[in-house]
Amino acid sequence: MKKNFLISIFSIFIFISVTMLWIANTYNNLVKLNENIKTQWGQVENVYQRRVDLIPNLVNTVKGSANFEKNTLSQIIEARAKATSISINTNDLNQNQINKFQQVQDHLNKTVSKLLFIVENYPNLRSTKNFYELQNQLEGTENRISVERNRFNEKVNNFNTYRNQFPKIIIANFFYQFKEKGYFQSQIGSKKPPIIDFSN
Repeated sequence: MKKNFLISIFSIFIFISVTMLWIANTYNNLVKLNENIKTQWGQVENVYQRRVDLIPNLVNTVKGSANFEKNTLSQIIEARAKATSISINTNDLNQNQINKFQQVQDHLNKTVSKLLFIVENYPNLRSTKNFYELQNQLEGTENRISVERNRFNEKVNNFNTYRNQFPKIIIANFFYQFKEKGYFQSQIGSKKPPIIDFSN
């Protein structure tokens, strides 16, 4: 009887130990995947910031044209201010937060695209060296934004897939920082990144 009791106690001890090791391993994997998302979010913010930093140079270059539409420049300055004022908590990258960030950035992109479209009526402005260099930098930045957003979505997919598997979801639901993360999504009617084209 005593031997059976010891075997039972030992079995319970082994079961608890294995369970605790599994919980610790799951937690550590969630931490690693979550940190990967935070790191990639930093990259996303970095490329968006690069675009925001280019805009004052673009506006200043365009201001040199005496008859250029002042209203368009004001809209860009306002959209840039909104884009720089939004801040996202990296511990709460849910779909709603990502959508807010994306909406503000898309608005900025539309105002810049409008400016570039209007610039086509100013051939002297289009031919300047500064404007040409800004064109290349904006095109490169838009490509970087697309690449970093795709990488972010991959990291989010890895995290969400791991955390939503049973029984890992039970552990994940105990901790706020392991809530399901949001994705960058295509806007309705947009299947490709914006095209910035100065040649016509």
